[in-house]
Amino acid sequence: MPAKAIMFMGTGSDVGKSLIVAGLARAFANRGLRVAPFKPQNMSNNAAVTEDGGEIGRAQALQARAARIPASVHMNPVLLKPESDTGSQVVVQGKASGRATARDYHALKPKLLGAVRESFAILKRDADLVLVEGAGSPAEINLRSGDIANMGFAIPERVPVVLIADIERGGAIASIVGTLAVLEPDERAAIVGCLINKFRGDPSLFESGVAEIERRALPCLGVIPYFGRTRDLPPEDSVGLEQRHAGRAGTIKIRVPRLPRIANTDDLDPLAAEPDVDLAMLEQGDALPGDCDVVLLPGSKATLGDLAALRDNGWDIDIAAHHRRGGWVVGLCGGYQMLGSKIADPVGLEGPAQEAPGLGLLDATTVLAREKTLRRIDSRDAITGLPIAGYEIHLGETWSNEAPLLSLDGVSEGARSADGRVVGSYIHGLFASDRYRAAFLAQIRARTDSGLAYEARIDATLDALADHIAKAVDLDRLLELAR
Repeated sequence: MPAKAIMFMGTGSDVGKSLIVAGLARAFANRGLRVAPFKPQNMSNNAAVTEDGGEIGRAQALQARAARIPASVHMNPVLLKPESDTGSQVVVQGKASGRATARDYHALKPKLLGAVRESFAILKRDADLVLVEGAGSPAEINLRSGDIANMGFAIPERVPVVLIADIERGGAIASIVGTLAVLEPDERAAIVGCLINKFRGDPSLFESGVAEIERRALPCLGVIPYFGRTRDLPPEDSVGLEQRHAGRAGTIKIRVPRLPRIANTDDLDPLAAEPDVDLAMLEQGDALPGDCDVVLLPGSKATLGDLAALRDNGWDIDIAAHHRRGGWVVGLCGGYQMLGSKIADPVGLEGPAQEAPGLGLLDATTVLAREKTLRRIDSRDAITGLPIAGYEIHLGETWSNEAPLLSLDGVSEGARSADGRVVGSYIHGLFASDRYRAAFLAQIRARTDSGLAYEARIDATLDALADHIAKAVDLDRLLELAR
């Protein structure tokens, strides 16, 4: 039987589309269906490496995990990775295909629709149900020409659409009615119902609201209560990092400079989940607190630009003083590159060809290059032998004269300073390895292992999310509406 599909669009951004799709993927997979997630176009610097050797948005990797299938490049055929306020790297079916300004990309979109439809067809071959996630909102009619993310995909593929509104931010009824008001007749006809998300309190108090939505606009397919465990799942992007990592009382204080092109922020989550860790972002203008234990420099989509921003904030001086006081410094991916003595960009990947001194905390040199490294890694800590699983996704290569951080079968990765308090690695997911994370934190301060099983917690949270949504949404009705 051909695969069915149904698409979820929002009345705006950040209404909860990604997590609803993840929860539905797990709920339908629990019923024995072969489910595949799909997002035609995503914009995020949080990316994951797939089993087939490409990169997709982190949200689609989580949705694949929810569906209990390997992540594929076809689940997110177009990924935009912002490098500046006006331009992004364009990744097509898992591979970087170039860079485009916002204006250039608008002209490029119609040429990408073929790849989007091809990937959708490939996914349908091995699925019973494809859950499609839109981007932003179809109400952004100024972007409708050449659209491939919302109605520009749904209409030619004849995929029915469910509209999601976030009641927590207010105006849910107006957002639904208003979205329909600005759409063309064929687009309104494609929308088969709506969902109200993030409801707090007694749902019966919103029965009159549901009645008004159904009288004025659409059938309401469910009112989903607020799900309080979203912090236990990797974030789609850096939006809301203040809420996820607000400083709290703890014995190990970790601070993360918020750089303009911060990437792969899910690397922070396993550390922030530890009950005795206080992890928070440093905002522009903030000074590094004197009692900080660890400064963590995360990934970056524009290493030289973010290094310049770090210096503009005076954080380079703070970090040097922190290290002199005996503090730890950790660099991941772009952060690792910043820790070295020099970063060179001979081909002008970040603008004119240039080079800049690094922070000089590691004896290492990085040269940026056009070809991107994309690979999954199974390695071991070079000292303890503890296993580490993760992935690399970066431009450039780093040569280090320091001791390696990781080693597997004679292949070294990363760097560790002579005093052991400065470490760098290209491996994303480094701290998701429970035993390694526990050993790392124990070096900083004597502690009792919390026993946190990070990856197991993600799966348990996906199960809880699936149950949460299934209680609020008629899954059989969604299957009937799928085409």
